[in-house]
Amino acid sequence: MPRIIVCLKQSVDVSQLKADPSTGRLVTAGVSRKISDFDKNALEEAIRIKEKNGWELATVTVNFEEVKASIREALAMGADKGFVVLDEALKGSDTWVTSSVLAKAVGKIGEFDLILCGEASIDGFSAQVGPRLGELLKIPVITYARKINITQKTVQVERVLEDQYETVEANLPALVTVTKEINEPRIPSLMAIMKASKKEILTWKLADIEVSAEEVGESGSGVRIRDVTVPQVGRKKIRIEGETAAEIAEKLVKELVKEGVVGK
Repeated sequence: MPRIIVCLKQSVDVSQLKADPSTGRLVTAGVSRKISDFDKNALEEAIRIKEKNGWELATVTVNFEEVKASIREALAMGADKGFVVLDEALKGSDTWVTSSVLAKAVGKIGEFDLILCGEASIDGFSAQVGPRLGELLKIPVITYARKINITQKTVQVERVLEDQYETVEANLPALVTVTKEINEPRIPSLMAIMKASKKEILTWKLADIEVSAEEVGESGSGVRIRDVTVPQVGRKKIRIEGETAAEIAEKLVKELVKEGVVGK
């Protein structure tokens, strides 16, 4: 049976993030986690393909903390099974490590015809994991999809560019990243939620996919985030006055140059 794999990330709910006013640092303690918004669009699109073509749908997630609630939500929406690589050593991993671990997990899952990812995560927004995963798996990658059509051997995608749309076709298997405009994710029914409790969630440690602890986390990452702070935002209350419009404009330009808003 043809298979779709959807990569899901459990992200912090950015709408609940607050900053400590004394330090400017984000406060993440106690903030709820959820499926990253773009990944949920990818999941919804995969469910629609499954319903239309009768494919099997699996999700795969890489994390260092418990993710079962998010996976159960994905199963309630329509996924058939969930695969999770759960290991504390993954904490601090960058996008390269995440992509590499996902590639190992996909290899362990087995054959697939299509992988769907969100265009980016709502917290990091690097948009790197999907393309890197496709490169590691040596399959075609199409990014920023707003429409997807599956034929027997190809995937046809209408993708979003800055000022136009582009139609691209690739042979299967392939990886596609999707935008939010591709669909509106469904809300699972009570019956679907109850059925999801009986669906399979398979959890692996790093050793199960033949990855060592030294290859992940900060030790395996090329990028380390040293700190995240929120900039102070406030009005400078600079008042520009003059006798004529030309005089006011000249003073305004000088002030903007002084503040570094425009070049000299």
